[in-house]
Amino acid sequence: MKHKIGTSAKPLALKTPPLSADYTMHVDELGGKEVLVCTVGKTVLHYDLRCIDDLHAMLKKHGEWMELGSADEQKPAKEGTVEAWGRSEKNPVGGWYGLKKGLRGRFGMYLPPLMEALGLAEVTHEARNNKMKAK
Repeated sequence: MKHKIGTSAKPLALKTPPLSADYTMHVDELGGKEVLVCTVGKTVLHYDLRCIDDLHAMLKKHGEWMELGSADEQKPAKEGTVEAWGRSEKNPVGGWYGLKKGLRGRFGMYLPPLMEALGLAEVTHEARNNKMKAK
């Protein structure tokens, strides 16, 4: 599905689930493939663009609230969370949606607000332990 996410010249401005940090997302081409580009300060992360539709489908099937469980790539993700699914061998890409080695994690931090902005999910905005569910 085509989503309106923005361009490098005009990226979509977002806030992390606890509303504590600003970041942007846009779609760009990398190695002939469309990718999601997430810019947090000076850090740039890349995610496989299909993660939006894949995550939405998984959440719809899940049917209820799911903990986000955001974690850096180097840390294990809590089982049953959006973060764990975003790196699981059981997801549709068979592993990480994050494409930049060393910065492949934080799927559970940066994807949920994008899904909310696109009208695909509801996200809680507590100081910690946020959850999401499909719309």
